[in-house]
Amino acid sequence: MKTKIVIFGLGGVGGYYGGMLSHKYENDPEIEVYFVARGQHLQAIKEKGLKVITEDGSFVTHPTLATDNVSEIGTADYIIISTKSYDLDASIEQLKPCVGADTVILPLLNGIDNTTRIRRMLPDTEVWYGCTYIVGRLNAPGVIESSGNIHLVHFGYENWKTDVRLRFMEQVMKDAGFDARLSFDILSVIWKKFFFISSTASLTSYFDVSFGALLTDDTRRSTLTGLLNELLEVAHAEGANVDSSVIDDVIRQLEDLPFETTSSMHTDFKAGRSTELNTLTGIVIELARKHGIDTPIYNKVYAGLKKKATA
Repeated sequence: MKTKIVIFGLGGVGGYYGGMLSHKYENDPEIEVYFVARGQHLQAIKEKGLKVITEDGSFVTHPTLATDNVSEIGTADYIIISTKSYDLDASIEQLKPCVGADTVILPLLNGIDNTTRIRRMLPDTEVWYGCTYIVGRLNAPGVIESSGNIHLVHFGYENWKTDVRLRFMEQVMKDAGFDARLSFDILSVIWKKFFFISSTASLTSYFDVSFGALLTDDTRRSTLTGLLNELLEVAHAEGANVDSSVIDDVIRQLEDLPFETTSSMHTDFKAGRSTELNTLTGIVIELARKHGIDTPIYNKVYAGLKKKATA
């Protein structure tokens, strides 16, 4: 039996990882890679294949099938989801025809509650935890570009009785050429990434500045550290295994990035597109309320961004 891997969402993240998987296994008799995309992007892939521009060069790959109709795929063994978090519920509904008794779902999208949300919708399906560090973008229909030379995927699952499948997927991804790491404490890894994503997406959007500018102004810098301290209290209440060093880690990450780099949420706000405000900022307030924790900075930032979103 062939292993069927479906990539749902072919933006900067899914396009890069899906492209690498398709390129590696294009002529492999054991593994089939399917793309789910839409619109002009899908049409370009169907006509010319997916072009992936990497730091080391570029290639064009043709998946087993690219489609916007998942019933053409049949039951998947593994589904990697890399949509925007605000599209997650609709994506799961669309994917249901691909989900069988032994299907595994791996979400690779921003947010802290993606696995929980999917499990709520598909209670009988094995859903792993995952997060990724990558700088990727959709340059044009059918063209993905990766920059920054980081392609790191962390993933894991509480139930290690599925160790064979976890190890299999780790090897499949490594063989495709990116840095896949199976984690025995995946929730801590996801929380640590969320500290960076939530704080920087919220504040670059709120102040309308780049990553670097969050650190060059006293008000912005103190807002950042205050926000991170609020998040630390929420994370501890949620049982996350993180300590206060995560705050210094976020600041170091910002210092290491090019000054003018910004968050995708900030870019979406500037372009007037839908944003991940609720899943990156609002979720913290929601979790804080659950535990009776006061988050005045998050509340102020969220209210400001809600106003901006409706302006």
